[in-house]
Amino acid sequence: QVQLTESERPPTPGGSLRLSCAASGSIDSISVMGWYRQAPGKGRELVATITAGGYKLYGAAVKGRFIISRDNAQNTVYLQMNSLKSEDTAVYYCNVGGTTGWPQYRLFDSWGQGTQVTVSS
Repeated sequence: QVQLTESERPPTPGGSLRLSCAASGSIDSISVMGWYRQAPGKGRELVATITAGGYKLYGAAVKGRFIISRDNAQNTVYLQMNSLKSEDTAVYYCNVGGTTGWPQYRLFDSWGQGTQVTVSS
């Protein structure tokens, strides 16, 4: 299971917003956690991913403005969105990939329900 939460503060141009996503259920290990987004009329776009070892990958549109981090103990990934632009308006999705726990130990790829982020003054 993947649950996404966000700050109640409304995002404005130049402002910031923090998204959180926690994975739960039968989990043996999580390899990659990340964020993707989809704007109206556009395809899904990579925002950022982070591996268990801490390697981070950012999409070109957000690099230098957004910061991805994770809390391995809580199976939680965060997205700190800074210097927001109107172009950041999209539905943001959390993604978690890893291995399920005992007894199956199978690979899984779970997605959150998505949350609308609208950057407007």
